[in-house]
Amino acid sequence: MYVPAHFAAGDAAVRDLLARSRAADLVTPTAAGLVATFLPFVHDPAVGEHGALLGHVARNNDHWRAEPVGESLAIVRGPDAYISPGFYPSKAEHGRVVPTWNYVTVHVHGRLVVHDDPAWLEDVVRRLTTVHEAAEAAPWSVDDPPRPFVEGQLRAIVGVELHVTRLEAKAKLSQNRPPADVEGVVAGLTARGDLASADEVRRATGG
Repeated sequence: MYVPAHFAAGDAAVRDLLARSRAADLVTPTAAGLVATFLPFVHDPAVGEHGALLGHVARNNDHWRAEPVGESLAIVRGPDAYISPGFYPSKAEHGRVVPTWNYVTVHVHGRLVVHDDPAWLEDVVRRLTTVHEAAEAAPWSVDDPPRPFVEGQLRAIVGVELHVTRLEAKAKLSQNRPPADVEGVVAGLTARGDLASADEVRRATGG
């Protein structure tokens, strides 16, 4: 990943994004080419030296059967947004501005481990459910459906665990713009209704 110094994300920012993110593109190199699946995950920082991403795929998805050739990659994304030159006060001053895109991403490299174990799977499903249902007024629980139904659903999935070996992170959030332009970006994104992207700019620039 190309990461200019002013867009480099620190360790704390990476940990925060992994804790807040809820899904990723899992890409595995195989002898037949790349295999990719978009999947929800939960980040467990306590696994190994660099943590792990835990999730599951449908049993009918051949991704879990693929023999990796080297490390797999999970692409984790934070908020992203088109940035119009019209957001910048400097446009009126000298006009030397162009459109760009703000975004946050982490490339998580690691060793992919498959888990075809009902106990492991149920633990991960419960952890995923706890995370994703947290904002609901009446959170759904794995214990809500009949137990035989749950067991049948667990048999239809296979667990995947990406043991992290290295992380590459980039937070391109207008840090290279003067303060007035940063304020213009926050105002423009807020007016557009993209509060998540506006908050990311504030977090990155201290605004």
